[in-house]
Amino acid sequence: MAEFTNISACVFDAYGTLFDIHAPTARIAEELGGVAQPLSDLWRLKQLQYTWLRSLMGTHADFWRVTGDGLDYALEVHGIDNPGIRARLMELYEKLDAYPDAAATLERLKSEGHETAILSNGAPKMLGAAVRNSGLEPLIGHTISIEDAGIYKPSPKVYQLVVDTLGVKSENICFVSANAWDAAGAASFGFQVAHLNRFSQPRERLPGKPKAVIASLSELPALIG
Repeated sequence: MAEFTNISACVFDAYGTLFDIHAPTARIAEELGGVAQPLSDLWRLKQLQYTWLRSLMGTHADFWRVTGDGLDYALEVHGIDNPGIRARLMELYEKLDAYPDAAATLERLKSEGHETAILSNGAPKMLGAAVRNSGLEPLIGHTISIEDAGIYKPSPKVYQLVVDTLGVKSENICFVSANAWDAAGAASFGFQVAHLNRFSQPRERLPGKPKAVIASLSELPALIG
């Protein structure tokens, strides 16, 4: 783990990094009959798979559509045919809770003069709702959606959006993601990357290595000075 140098901006992935993606199923766990966690895990897996596959196929759809498609797959696997449950889960996905370490970390970074931003697969409307609901809106300087690139992470075109939006060189940007594959993509692009290993993931066998691996966002400010 190495200290970061000459950082001007700190950019965060949204889902799984700042926002708790498992909160929707947890809120209606009783209705789901004991499959809340496996349902949520499969929903997330298919959501991500569909972003990668659509990017390769050249058949882009926004993250709201992809999230719904992933949920439909997961519900069918678990034998849940209930439009009311589907509707509630999609509604809750727009109102995700922030992880407990998010607000304090963002506050400290801003107080130390670092610009803050989100770079996410999320569609603009989804991200706007999540940022407002979580209470993080005053702490985020820019919310950048991959929709401006028309392709999903880890395409270099997505990471370039940060450079273009912030007007900061890639080597002066700290990027943080709880997704190891996203951390690898951002490091390969040229960001200084911290992999937030919330979920005890093994190291990815991919080009692009994070500069640091942290267990909590609270560890970040000390690394970038």
